[in-house]
Amino acid sequence: MSKPVKLIHLAAHFPGVNNTTVWSDPRAGSHIEFSSFAHFARTAERAKFDFLFLAEGLRLREQGGKIYDLDVVGRPDTFTVLAALAAVTDRLGLTGTINSTFNEPYEVARQFASLDHLSDGRAAWNVVTSWDAFTGENFRRGGFLPREERYSRAKEFLTTAHELFDSWQGDEIVADRETGVFLRDAKAGAFVHEGHQFDIHGRFNVPRSPQGRPVVFQAGDSDEGREFAASSADAIFSRYAALDTGRAFYTDVKSRLARYGRRPDQLLILPAATFVLGDTDAEAEEIAREVRRQQVSGATALRQLEWVWNRDLSGYDPDGPLPEVDPLPGEHTVARGRAQVRMYRDPLATAREWRELAAANGWSIRDLVIHTGNRQNFVGSPDTVARTIDAYVQADAADGFILVPHLTPGGLDEFADRVVPLLQERGVFRADYEGSTLRDHLGLDHPDGARGKRAAS
Repeated sequence: MSKPVKLIHLAAHFPGVNNTTVWSDPRAGSHIEFSSFAHFARTAERAKFDFLFLAEGLRLREQGGKIYDLDVVGRPDTFTVLAALAAVTDRLGLTGTINSTFNEPYEVARQFASLDHLSDGRAAWNVVTSWDAFTGENFRRGGFLPREERYSRAKEFLTTAHELFDSWQGDEIVADRETGVFLRDAKAGAFVHEGHQFDIHGRFNVPRSPQGRPVVFQAGDSDEGREFAASSADAIFSRYAALDTGRAFYTDVKSRLARYGRRPDQLLILPAATFVLGDTDAEAEEIAREVRRQQVSGATALRQLEWVWNRDLSGYDPDGPLPEVDPLPGEHTVARGRAQVRMYRDPLATAREWRELAAANGWSIRDLVIHTGNRQNFVGSPDTVARTIDAYVQADAADGFILVPHLTPGGLDEFADRVVPLLQERGVFRADYEGSTLRDHLGLDHPDGARGKRAAS
């Protein structure tokens, strides 16, 4: 018996604070002006994508005590942007990254329930934790939480938020025509939560939203993060977009679901993926090489090498050899607020490996960073990219992809116009929306008391 064909999920990621956007390209636009977000969202909806994804940083990053000006600097508040986008889109899901370490459940639950109402059931929450004291300096509590406490807080945060969402049950609402006040059972909205992280009680003042609860994403890759996702999330924002690593991650996470009484289809694996298109595969490869050189300037190469060396390398020539000195050990890195720093758990071993690669290939510092950094996942003609994406999903390397263009806001346009029609012709991507909520688009269950599927108008 042949395996049934999987339908592909696609989403669009408007990058947050980053240095991957090619600002030297005249088509690059603002990350502040609403017109950029609106263009990006409308393109994603025109292509019938499941959702738009906004990342968020809670502090400007620094290096050497100065603002890291090679990044995109600044971003409007996530909830404000998503609420505004709800008014200029009709079906596209609206996903925002909101931190569980430095926020409170009541406030976040109220904001997401409100967004779900304003968007008619299209809200999603990417639950993340924060690891560094640098970000914590912006908040009253300050400092940071150890790894085990971060995930403990995140789990209880999400549990508490769900209790608030679920505190309004049923659909019996009576309107007092004289006062304009909605009256219902006195128990509506009442909640009590007593736990290690939160001890709160009161009334949740936002009625049950169209989805009941927003769709929940999780982005952690540690064992704790994978377990958290298996127990509580609807989808994972994964970094494993290659075939072999994607299949290994997919198998591992899906295998954890049964212990929580969940089915494999109740958690979607959606890696972030970059792409470069050309009329031919050869042309796309050439464009991809140029994009990588635009993304990694000499200054950027030195700064990224500092993430491993933990030293000031500003005196080195980016077009010269790697430093002969070894990385400095210790937790206090020169790149404050950089998640990438944590990826190099053994800087000395990484330095040895990179020196060997540079020597074998004749690479300069900049060449090394270009070749060892994040490269485009899908490169080729529209037909090649469509076939590759389909092959990866059918091979269970992913359930779909969250596409991250190197140009905003127009970098998604070519994919929408040239690749999506080919996926539709293959019968693996929708021709139109079949429901009104994000849970409908993703094929996820609606919680009890929430609205079900409704045909698209």
